[in-house]
Amino acid sequence: MTLAPNPFATPLDLYRAISGIWSGDTSSPTNAWSPSNIAKNHCSITSLIVQDYFGGEILCTRTSGGTHFYNVVDGKKWDLTVSQFDEPIPYDDTPSTREAALADTSPEKYALLASRLKEAMSRG
Repeated sequence: MTLAPNPFATPLDLYRAISGIWSGDTSSPTNAWSPSNIAKNHCSITSLIVQDYFGGEILCTRTSGGTHFYNVVDGKKWDLTVSQFDEPIPYDDTPSTREAALADTSPEKYALLASRLKEAMSRG
């Protein structure tokens, strides 16, 4: 994997940009997304984007809603979609892969979110 040119200083900066472009057509499944819970069902796709810009590893854990994906970058856990949950996450830090995260979304949704993020960054 080759890292994308990175305009973000930290994953928190990426969160500030990506949280403004999450939508129903980028969540998996689409029909479970809500404007009142913008992070919902964006964990897998977001973990891919985080890895694109910062490298690191994709991890997963089981939750009451299914498998939840997040990242470890330079030894620090980053879960940019944790706000979707009403209760604490039982992180078990199971190693995962890009393939597993992509299988939880779709190549089309990943490409859509990645292109929207690049477009948003080019607008400043």
